[in-house]
Amino acid sequence: MKAIRVYQFGGPEVMKLEDVPDPKPSAGQVLVRLYAVGVNPVDTYVRSGGYTVNITFPFIPGSDGAGTVEAVDSVKRFKRGDRVYICGTTSGIRTGAYAELAVCAESQVFPLPPNISFPQGAAIGVPYATAYRALFQKAQALPGETVLIHGASGSVGLAATQLAIAHGLTVIGTAGTNEGRGLVKQQGAHLVLDHHSPYYLEKIAAFTDDRGPDVILEMLANVNLAKDLGTIAMRGRIVVIGNRGSIEINPRAAMQREATILGMLMPNAPDRDLASIHAALIAGLSKGSLKPVIKQELPLKDAAKAHELVLQPGAAGKIVLLP
Repeated sequence: MKAIRVYQFGGPEVMKLEDVPDPKPSAGQVLVRLYAVGVNPVDTYVRSGGYTVNITFPFIPGSDGAGTVEAVDSVKRFKRGDRVYICGTTSGIRTGAYAELAVCAESQVFPLPPNISFPQGAAIGVPYATAYRALFQKAQALPGETVLIHGASGSVGLAATQLAIAHGLTVIGTAGTNEGRGLVKQQGAHLVLDHHSPYYLEKIAAFTDDRGPDVILEMLANVNLAKDLGTIAMRGRIVVIGNRGSIEINPRAAMQREATILGMLMPNAPDRDLASIHAALIAGLSKGSLKPVIKQELPLKDAAKAHELVLQPGAAGKIVLLP
Protein backbone atom coordinates (compact mmCIF):
# COMPACT_ATOMS: atom_id res chain seq x y z
CA MET A 1 0.00 0.00 0.00
CA LYS A 2 0.96 3.67 -0.27
CA ALA A 3 1.57 5.46 3.01
CA ILE A 4 3.21 8.58 4.42
CA ARG A 5 6.09 7.74 6.76
CA VAL A 6 8.21 9.90 9.05
CA TYR A 7 11.77 8.93 9.97
CA GLN A 8 12.71 11.96 12.10
CA PHE A 9 11.10 14.99 13.68
CA GLY A 10 11.05 18.11 11.58
CA GLY A 11 9.07 20.25 9.17
CA PRO A 12 6.47 19.04 6.68
CA GLU A 13 9.24 17.89 4.33
CA VAL A 14 10.10 14.93 6.62
CA MET A 15 6.92 13.15 5.47
CA LYS A 16 7.67 10.68 2.68
CA LEU A 17 5.22 8.81 0.44
CA GLU A 18 6.37 5.19 0.29
CA ASP A 19 5.27 1.69 -0.64
CA VAL A 20 4.90 -0.38 2.53
CA PRO A 21 3.54 -3.90 3.15
CA ASP A 22 -0.22 -4.17 3.59
CA PRO A 23 -1.12 -4.54 7.28
CA LYS A 24 -3.24 -7.44 8.50
CA PRO A 25 -5.74 -7.47 11.36
CA SER A 26 -5.30 -9.61 14.46
CA ALA A 27 -8.01 -10.83 16.84
CA GLY A 28 -10.49 -8.05 17.66
CA GLN A 29 -9.22 -5.80 14.89
CA VAL A 30 -10.63 -4.27 11.71
CA LEU A 31 -8.69 -3.55 8.52
CA VAL A 32 -10.11 -0.44 6.83
CA ARG A 33 -9.45 0.69 3.26
CA LEU A 34 -9.31 4.46 3.55
CA TYR A 35 -10.73 6.74 0.87
CA ALA A 36 -10.24 9.96 2.84
CA VAL A 37 -8.00 11.00 5.75
CA GLY A 38 -8.53 13.93 8.09
CA VAL A 39 -5.67 16.37 8.72
CA ASN A 40 -5.61 17.78 12.27
CA PRO A 41 -3.30 20.36 13.85
CA VAL A 42 -2.18 17.73 16.36
CA ASP A 43 -0.73 15.74 13.45
CA THR A 44 1.70 18.59 12.82
CA TYR A 45 2.69 18.75 16.50
CA VAL A 46 3.48 15.03 16.52
CA ARG A 47 5.45 15.27 13.26
CA SER A 48 7.56 18.17 14.57
CA GLY A 49 8.28 16.55 17.95
CA GLY A 50 6.25 19.13 19.85
CA TYR A 51 3.75 16.68 21.33
CA THR A 52 4.49 14.29 24.17
CA VAL A 53 3.89 10.85 22.73
CA ASN A 54 5.84 7.61 22.65
CA ILE A 55 7.49 7.63 19.21
CA THR A 56 9.07 4.75 17.33
CA PHE A 57 10.48 5.64 13.91
CA PRO A 58 9.40 5.32 11.21
CA PHE A 59 5.76 6.08 11.88
CA ILE A 60 2.66 6.85 9.84
CA PRO A 61 0.89 10.03 11.03
CA GLY A 62 -2.81 10.59 11.46
CA SER A 63 -5.78 9.18 13.37
CA ASP A 64 -8.93 10.10 11.43
CA GLY A 65 -10.26 8.59 8.22
CA ALA A 66 -13.19 7.03 6.41
CA GLY A 67 -13.59 4.14 4.00
CA THR A 68 -14.81 0.57 3.88
CA VAL A 69 -14.03 -2.51 5.91
CA GLU A 70 -11.49 -4.65 4.06
CA ALA A 71 -11.23 -7.51 6.57
CA VAL A 72 -11.97 -8.39 10.20
CA ASP A 73 -10.62 -10.88 12.72
CA SER A 74 -12.97 -12.08 15.48
CA VAL A 75 -15.17 -8.99 15.13
CA LYS A 76 -18.98 -9.19 14.99
CA ARG A 77 -20.05 -5.55 14.63
CA PHE A 78 -18.53 -5.07 11.17
CA LYS A 79 -18.13 -7.06 7.97
CA ARG A 80 -16.26 -6.59 4.71
CA GLY A 81 -17.71 -3.72 2.65
CA ASP A 82 -19.26 -1.75 5.54
CA ARG A 83 -18.89 2.04 5.27
CA VAL A 84 -17.09 3.31 8.39
CA TYR A 85 -15.14 6.17 9.88
CA ILE A 86 -12.20 5.69 12.24
CA CYS A 87 -10.90 7.61 15.21
CA GLY A 88 -7.49 6.15 15.96
CA THR A 89 -5.52 3.06 14.94
CA THR A 90 -4.31 0.05 16.90
CA SER A 91 -0.66 0.96 17.12
CA GLY A 92 -1.20 4.64 17.72
CA ILE A 93 0.88 6.76 15.39
CA ARG A 94 3.27 3.98 14.29
CA THR A 95 0.70 2.71 11.79
CA GLY A 96 -1.58 5.72 11.51
CA ALA A 97 -4.16 6.89 9.02
CA TYR A 98 -2.10 8.62 6.31
CA ALA A 99 -2.27 5.46 4.22
CA GLU A 100 -4.44 3.37 1.94
CA LEU A 101 -5.09 0.83 4.70
CA ALA A 102 -5.27 1.08 8.48
CA VAL A 103 -5.68 -1.50 11.23
CA CYS A 104 -8.02 -0.41 14.02
CA ALA A 105 -9.38 -1.88 17.20
CA GLU A 106 -13.10 -2.58 16.94
CA SER A 107 -13.71 0.26 19.44
CA GLN A 108 -12.02 2.76 17.07
CA VAL A 109 -14.37 2.04 14.15
CA PHE A 110 -17.85 3.51 13.73
CA PRO A 111 -20.65 3.15 11.15
CA LEU A 112 -20.66 5.94 8.55
CA PRO A 113 -24.23 7.03 7.79
CA PRO A 114 -25.14 6.77 4.08
CA ASN A 115 -25.78 10.52 3.82
CA ILE A 116 -22.18 11.32 4.82
CA SER A 117 -19.42 11.19 2.18
CA PHE A 118 -16.00 9.67 2.81
CA PRO A 119 -14.29 13.11 2.97
CA GLN A 120 -16.95 14.23 5.47
CA GLY A 121 -16.42 11.00 7.40
CA ALA A 122 -12.71 11.76 7.65
CA ALA A 123 -13.63 15.07 9.31
CA ILE A 124 -15.58 13.50 12.18
CA GLY A 125 -13.05 11.92 14.56
CA VAL A 126 -10.96 14.52 16.35
CA PRO A 127 -13.01 17.67 15.52
CA TYR A 128 -16.49 16.43 16.42
CA ALA A 129 -15.39 14.32 19.38
CA THR A 130 -13.42 17.29 20.76
CA ALA A 131 -16.35 19.66 20.30
CA TYR A 132 -18.83 17.26 21.92
CA ARG A 133 -16.58 16.50 24.89
CA ALA A 134 -15.86 20.19 25.45
CA LEU A 135 -19.50 21.28 25.27
CA PHE A 136 -21.30 18.49 27.06
CA GLN A 137 -18.89 16.36 29.06
CA LYS A 138 -16.64 19.16 30.34
CA ALA A 139 -18.72 22.38 30.30
CA GLN A 140 -22.03 20.48 30.73
CA ALA A 141 -23.75 23.06 28.52
CA LEU A 142 -27.54 23.15 28.72
CA PRO A 143 -30.25 24.19 26.27
CA GLY A 144 -30.97 27.90 26.65
CA GLU A 145 -27.41 28.80 27.65
CA THR A 146 -25.12 30.99 25.54
CA VAL A 147 -21.78 29.70 24.25
CA LEU A 148 -18.92 31.74 22.80
CA ILE A 149 -16.86 29.73 20.32
CA HIS A 150 -13.51 31.32 19.54
CA GLY A 151 -12.22 30.31 16.11
CA ALA A 152 -15.62 29.00 15.09
CA SER A 153 -14.66 28.61 11.41
CA GLY A 154 -12.10 25.89 12.11
CA SER A 155 -13.06 22.22 12.05
CA VAL A 156 -13.58 21.98 15.83
CA GLY A 157 -15.35 25.34 15.90
CA LEU A 158 -17.76 24.39 13.12
CA ALA A 159 -18.49 21.08 14.83
CA ALA A 160 -19.16 22.89 18.10
CA THR A 161 -21.43 25.38 16.34
CA GLN A 162 -23.52 22.62 14.78
CA LEU A 163 -23.70 20.66 18.04
CA ALA A 164 -24.66 23.72 20.09
CA ILE A 165 -27.38 24.78 17.63
CA ALA A 166 -28.79 21.24 17.57
CA HIS A 167 -28.98 21.24 21.38
CA GLY A 168 -30.78 24.57 21.74
CA LEU A 169 -27.89 26.82 22.78
CA THR A 170 -27.42 30.41 21.65
CA VAL A 171 -24.15 30.59 19.72
CA ILE A 172 -21.69 33.47 19.43
CA GLY A 173 -18.92 32.58 17.00
CA THR A 174 -15.73 34.44 16.08
CA ALA A 175 -13.60 34.13 12.95
CA GLY A 176 -10.81 36.16 11.43
CA THR A 177 -11.90 36.35 7.78
CA ASN A 178 -15.02 37.29 5.86
CA GLU A 179 -15.14 33.78 4.39
CA GLY A 180 -14.91 32.22 7.83
CA ARG A 181 -17.55 34.48 9.35
CA GLY A 182 -19.91 33.78 6.45
CA LEU A 183 -19.46 30.05 6.98
CA VAL A 184 -20.15 30.29 10.73
CA LYS A 185 -23.27 32.35 10.05
CA GLN A 186 -24.36 29.73 7.51
CA GLN A 187 -24.16 27.06 10.21
CA GLY A 188 -26.74 28.95 12.28
CA ALA A 189 -24.71 31.01 14.75
CA HIS A 190 -26.81 33.78 16.28
CA LEU A 191 -23.98 36.35 16.40
CA VAL A 192 -20.75 36.22 14.38
CA LEU A 193 -17.86 38.56 15.16
CA ASP A 194 -14.36 39.39 13.92
CA HIS A 195 -11.99 38.56 16.78
CA HIS A 196 -9.45 40.98 15.28
CA SER A 197 -11.83 43.88 15.90
CA PRO A 198 -11.03 45.99 18.99
CA TYR A 199 -14.74 46.16 19.76
CA TYR A 200 -15.84 42.52 19.61
CA LEU A 201 -15.92 42.10 23.40
CA GLU A 202 -18.25 45.07 23.72
CA LYS A 203 -20.55 43.49 21.14
CA ILE A 204 -20.63 40.26 23.16
CA ALA A 205 -21.54 42.23 26.28
CA ALA A 206 -24.33 44.06 24.47
CA PHE A 207 -25.70 40.85 22.93
CA THR A 208 -25.87 39.16 26.36
CA ASP A 209 -27.22 42.25 28.19
CA ASP A 210 -23.86 42.57 29.98
CA ARG A 211 -24.22 39.09 31.44
CA GLY A 212 -21.62 37.34 29.27
CA PRO A 213 -21.68 33.83 27.79
CA ASP A 214 -22.27 30.86 30.07
CA VAL A 215 -19.67 28.77 28.24
CA ILE A 216 -16.56 29.73 26.28
CA LEU A 217 -14.77 27.24 24.04
CA GLU A 218 -11.21 28.52 23.77
CA MET A 219 -9.04 27.45 20.82
CA LEU A 220 -6.10 29.79 21.51
CA ALA A 221 -5.82 30.27 25.27
CA ASN A 222 -2.43 31.96 25.19
CA VAL A 223 -4.07 34.89 23.36
CA ASN A 224 -7.60 34.94 24.77
CA LEU A 225 -7.80 33.45 28.26
CA ALA A 226 -7.37 36.73 30.16
CA LYS A 227 -10.08 38.34 28.01
CA ASP A 228 -12.30 35.30 28.52
CA LEU A 229 -12.14 35.78 32.28
CA GLY A 230 -13.35 39.33 31.84
CA THR A 231 -16.18 38.23 29.54
CA ILE A 232 -17.61 35.02 31.06
CA ALA A 233 -20.93 35.05 32.89
CA MET A 234 -21.21 34.49 36.63
CA ARG A 235 -20.39 30.85 37.36
CA GLY A 236 -19.52 30.36 33.70
CA ARG A 237 -17.23 27.66 32.33
CA ILE A 238 -14.22 28.14 30.05
CA VAL A 239 -12.94 25.02 28.27
CA VAL A 240 -9.37 25.27 26.98
CA ILE A 241 -9.19 23.22 23.76
CA GLY A 242 -6.12 24.81 22.15
CA ASN A 243 -3.04 26.68 23.33
CA ARG A 244 0.30 27.64 21.78
CA GLY A 245 2.16 29.38 24.59
CA SER A 246 2.03 30.91 28.05
CA ILE A 247 -0.16 33.75 29.32
CA GLU A 248 -0.39 35.86 32.46
CA ILE A 249 -3.85 36.08 34.04
CA ASN A 250 -5.27 37.67 37.17
CA PRO A 251 -6.99 34.90 39.17
CA ARG A 252 -9.20 37.52 40.84
CA ALA A 253 -11.20 37.73 37.60
CA ALA A 254 -12.08 34.05 38.03
CA MET A 255 -12.86 34.62 41.70
CA GLN A 256 -15.20 37.53 41.02
CA ARG A 257 -17.30 35.46 38.62
CA GLU A 258 -16.76 32.12 40.36
CA ALA A 259 -15.69 30.97 36.91
CA THR A 260 -14.36 27.52 36.15
CA ILE A 261 -11.42 26.93 33.79
CA LEU A 262 -11.41 23.41 32.37
CA GLY A 263 -8.62 21.87 30.32
CA MET A 264 -9.08 18.90 28.03
CA LEU A 265 -7.15 16.58 25.74
CA MET A 266 -8.98 13.89 23.80
CA PRO A 267 -6.37 11.17 24.55
CA ASN A 268 -7.40 11.50 28.20
CA ALA A 269 -11.05 10.63 27.51
CA PRO A 270 -12.00 7.23 28.99
CA ASP A 271 -13.50 4.57 26.74
CA ARG A 272 -16.95 4.96 28.28
CA ASP A 273 -17.00 8.68 27.43
CA LEU A 274 -15.80 7.99 23.88
CA ALA A 275 -18.56 5.45 23.31
CA SER A 276 -21.13 8.00 24.48
CA ILE A 277 -19.64 10.72 22.26
CA HIS A 278 -19.74 8.66 19.08
CA ALA A 279 -23.25 7.35 19.76
CA ALA A 280 -24.42 10.98 19.90
CA LEU A 281 -22.41 11.97 16.82
CA ILE A 282 -23.76 9.11 14.70
CA ALA A 283 -27.30 10.09 15.66
CA GLY A 284 -26.69 13.72 14.67
CA LEU A 285 -24.99 12.76 11.42
CA SER A 286 -27.80 10.38 10.49
CA LYS A 287 -30.56 12.94 10.98
CA GLY A 288 -28.62 15.75 9.31
CA SER A 289 -28.11 18.14 12.22
CA LEU A 290 -24.35 17.49 11.92
CA LYS A 291 -22.68 17.88 8.54
CA PRO A 292 -18.89 18.24 8.30
CA VAL A 293 -17.69 21.09 6.09
CA ILE A 294 -14.79 20.31 3.75
CA LYS A 295 -12.54 23.17 2.72
CA GLN A 296 -10.05 21.33 0.53
CA GLU A 297 -9.24 17.84 -0.72
CA LEU A 298 -5.63 16.97 -1.58
CA PRO A 299 -3.96 13.76 -2.79
CA LEU A 300 -2.04 11.81 -0.14
CA LYS A 301 1.26 12.79 -1.75
CA ASP A 302 0.53 16.41 -0.82
CA ALA A 303 0.54 15.71 2.92
CA ALA A 304 3.31 18.31 3.44
CA LYS A 305 1.17 21.00 1.82
CA ALA A 306 -1.80 19.93 3.97
CA HIS A 307 0.31 20.35 7.12
CA GLU A 308 1.19 23.89 6.07
CA LEU A 309 -2.42 24.77 5.29
CA VAL A 310 -3.92 23.37 8.50
CA LEU A 311 -1.88 25.80 10.64
CA GLN A 312 -2.63 28.89 8.59
CA PRO A 313 -5.00 31.48 10.09
CA GLY A 314 -8.41 32.00 8.55
CA ALA A 315 -9.65 28.41 8.67
CA ALA A 316 -12.92 27.74 6.85
CA GLY A 317 -13.57 24.01 7.07
CA LYS A 318 -11.65 20.76 7.03
CA ILE A 319 -8.61 19.73 4.98
CA VAL A 320 -8.60 16.07 3.93
CA LEU A 321 -6.18 13.81 2.08
CA LEU A 322 -7.34 11.31 -0.53
CA PRO A 323 -5.19 8.12 -0.58
